[in-house]
Amino acid sequence: MKKIEAVIRHFKLEEVKDALTEAGVHGMTVSEVRGFGRQKGQKEHYRGAEYSVDFLPKVKIEVVIADEQAETVIETILRSARTGQIGDGKIFVSHVEHMYRIRTGDIDEAAL
Repeated sequence: MKKIEAVIRHFKLEEVKDALTEAGVHGMTVSEVRGFGRQKGQKEHYRGAEYSVDFLPKVKIEVVIADEQAETVIETILRSARTGQIGDGKIFVSHVEHMYRIRTGDIDEAAL
């Protein structure tokens, strides 16, 4: 199994969620997060004063899927989250050793 975490722009959330649902993803966790990458934040202007916003608001989507779905899910996120501008986000893929469904006690892929 794979855990895919995608940090994306807020306004892309619905588009990514709909595309993942269409691709067969049955569940996901979404969190509001703040961070920065290569752009190291941005400069904002408020009432004539300039200030630096170091941590930009983003959304993190987490899904755990079977290994054979990984490429499809990654391509779906890349296609639906991309604007072509700096700050589109990142995708992280990691191996999930075990997964348990609390309600039933199902283990690993049966718990998906």
